[in-house]
Amino acid sequence: MNAGAAVAPRGAPARGDAAASAKAVRHVVMLSGGKDSTALALYLREKQPDTDFEYLFCDTHKELPETYEYLARIEARLGRTVVRLASRHGERGFDHFLKIYGGFLPSPQARWCTRLLKIEPFEKYVGDDPTRLYVGLRADERRSGYISTKENIEAVFPFKDDGIDRAGVMRILEESGVGLPAYYEWRSRSGCYFCFFQQKGEWVRLRERHPDLFQLAKGYEKEDQGYTWAQEESLSELEQPERQEEILERERVRKERLAARRRPKTLAQAYGFEDPEEEEGAGCLICHL
Repeated sequence: MNAGAAVAPRGAPARGDAAASAKAVRHVVMLSGGKDSTALALYLREKQPDTDFEYLFCDTHKELPETYEYLARIEARLGRTVVRLASRHGERGFDHFLKIYGGFLPSPQARWCTRLLKIEPFEKYVGDDPTRLYVGLRADERRSGYISTKENIEAVFPFKDDGIDRAGVMRILEESGVGLPAYYEWRSRSGCYFCFFQQKGEWVRLRERHPDLFQLAKGYEKEDQGYTWAQEESLSELEQPERQEEILERERVRKERLAARRRPKTLAQAYGFEDPEEEEGAGCLICHL
């Protein structure tokens, strides 16, 4: 070798291959901190060991402590770092955009949080590179959807293609040793601690498990302007002892009725989150897989 020749960094393409490398397809698994996307990452690692997957997590800065702990467990099992993406404005998170929207809280009808804190950071990260985005929709789900509409991003649904249902997801998590995130003890989905898709009982248990976060969520509400997380009542109303008792009693009756119809067969059913009304809902794919 010519002593004066430049040496490319290890793993870098030769100069003549630069154009081809720029068109190389990127393989991205978006993690939400939930069970389905986690199981998908583990499944793909075993199924396609030679694929250079990128693992991403869009951090809104308003995640549950249990979510960050779960991400650490995922990283340990994958042996790879999960890249944390903030908003398109660097490290500005939910509070920054809430100011832009004049305190108008996101809702099922106005999901600006999903677009600005999840979708746009992801699209900026991959840019115009050809990208395969692996989505954890299961074979037994009725939901359908696509996280991005950019032409360079192709959505892939391995669980649907391979016929993997909820029981299969639970088996993957159990056999890997990763298991379920701790918040499944009291909550049915991943997402921000103040997610407007939460069940009423989950708001009550947020107050029990994380009273500091409940108070922070309560502080975002502007009842006089109608800016509340739930359209029909504020958190101040929800936290009244009589109202909490009513919510938990209705939830208990519903779960007893569900349990009477079938005996638990999976870890999800044992946790009580096999009720389609509780888990599926209309949640945003990028937040709740």
